[in-house]
Amino acid sequence: MLLHNRIFSTASPLRTPTHHHRPRSVVVSSQQQPPNAAFSISDESLASQNLTLHRTIDDLNLDHLNTVFTAVGFPRRDPDKILLALQHADALLWVEYVKTKRPVAFARATGDGVFNAIIWDVVVDPRFQGIGLGKAVMERLVTELLEKGISNIALYSEPRVLGFYRPLGFVADPGGIRGMVYSRKLKKKLQ
Repeated sequence: MLLHNRIFSTASPLRTPTHHHRPRSVVVSSQQQPPNAAFSISDESLASQNLTLHRTIDDLNLDHLNTVFTAVGFPRRDPDKILLALQHADALLWVEYVKTKRPVAFARATGDGVFNAIIWDVVVDPRFQGIGLGKAVMERLVTELLEKGISNIALYSEPRVLGFYRPLGFVADPGGIRGMVYSRKLKKKLQ
């Protein structure tokens, strides 16, 4: 499914986990970094590697994105639901490998557009891992949110990849805050 619609957003053109089993998640929150911080990988460096950064879903093939999701262990998702989720994103970035016209890295954020945002679906195609694409996407996504004035940025992460997020300014359980997730299964057991 190839998309040609623009995402609605007020300030910019738009509005994680690697196993298909339900991962144990840890809530982490960003320590603010200054907007316009230098990125570890420049847009020019990405271009020299035949990689293009996108901030809209224009030309994003959802079937190809789903392939990246499943390659890192996410369950296959309904393309119509992916589209709906992307249409409600406050920010989104994806990296396209120009030679194949396929996404190889992706992340999105949702929130109230003012105070809070949560980053979701941070993925890098396994064939492109280890070259800094995850960091490139995350740095730009966090910077975009901070530039919008959103300072409370959280994400869910499997414990085994917390080390990836720490150098980007994320900390587990700031101030002793504990995240909670609604569980229908647990609610049924308690009734």
